[in-house]
Amino acid sequence: MPESALKMSESAGADDRTELTFAHITDAHLTSPDGASAGELMNKRILGALSWRRRRRHIHRPSVLSALVTDLAAQAPAHVAITGDLTQIGLPMECQAARAWLDELAPPAGVSLVPGNHDRYARAAWAETVGLWAPYAATDATGRVVTRDPGSPDAPEFPAVRVRGPVAFIGVSSSVVSPWFMATGRVGAAQRGHLGRILERAGDAGLFRVLLIHHTPVPGGDKWRKRLTDAGDVARLIGRHGAELVLHGHTHRLQTSGLPGPDGRSVPVVGLSSASADDPRPGREARYSLWTVQHADGGHRLTHRSRVFRDGLFAEGTDWNPLDQ
Repeated sequence: MPESALKMSESAGADDRTELTFAHITDAHLTSPDGASAGELMNKRILGALSWRRRRRHIHRPSVLSALVTDLAAQAPAHVAITGDLTQIGLPMECQAARAWLDELAPPAGVSLVPGNHDRYARAAWAETVGLWAPYAATDATGRVVTRDPGSPDAPEFPAVRVRGPVAFIGVSSSVVSPWFMATGRVGAAQRGHLGRILERAGDAGLFRVLLIHHTPVPGGDKWRKRLTDAGDVARLIGRHGAELVLHGHTHRLQTSGLPGPDGRSVPVVGLSSASADDPRPGREARYSLWTVQHADGGHRLTHRSRVFRDGLFAEGTDWNPLDQ
């Protein structure tokens, strides 16, 4: 296995840190469907392959993603949260390539991952596709705030819990096979049933709860054909049980909104642009966030920085702070 770019602990054991800085990246689209067989494209994947050839390969640049990984290593976050769409059309060969990229990025204990809609573009065996990423996604030894039954057949690893210092990363899969010309997601009743208990118990444990999901759970937060179909149900769960931060991808643009929490305060819901986008439009440039959670005096303090790709490299982003909005 190649040496990891980020120097993180291989262990997911006891962790009594009171401060944690973690990165959020999303929608890397790091693979290519080139080389797919005709049989593999005799379904909805043909649309994604055509989109890749016509447009997306000119936007999602390996050189941009490589520059991000180099800059990320220099910033040295303690953990990385990834909210989906590592692949273009979810082919087994793409999922294998994405696993190799993850292995180079960091040890499994250093990443919390949820899949996106492009990672489940057409029906395929879970074990041969996104199931390959289980070491980076499934509940690990520090997910001690809840025990649960296996997840739904669509997403057997989820919801997943990874506790790092004062933070509980709670991963929910909205990645399901959607109809042709649609990019919708769904959490589903099975995951939602577990999610309420996880949020409640993590809150009771005094942890800062970060919910990771690909589609925004804000009702009306995306186009109808790209929406989370059960966003209202997920929003109501957050309203009942609470969370401190929700991070998502999918929209390929900066997005800041909120959901009502049980204490009347708004729960920040933050989306990012693609990690590999060579796109000069404001809010669309490749970017990643650096979040710092500090636990003190029975509460938490949250701060945010971002790194944005401009003029061929990543630099400090001073144009956007979701906590100021």
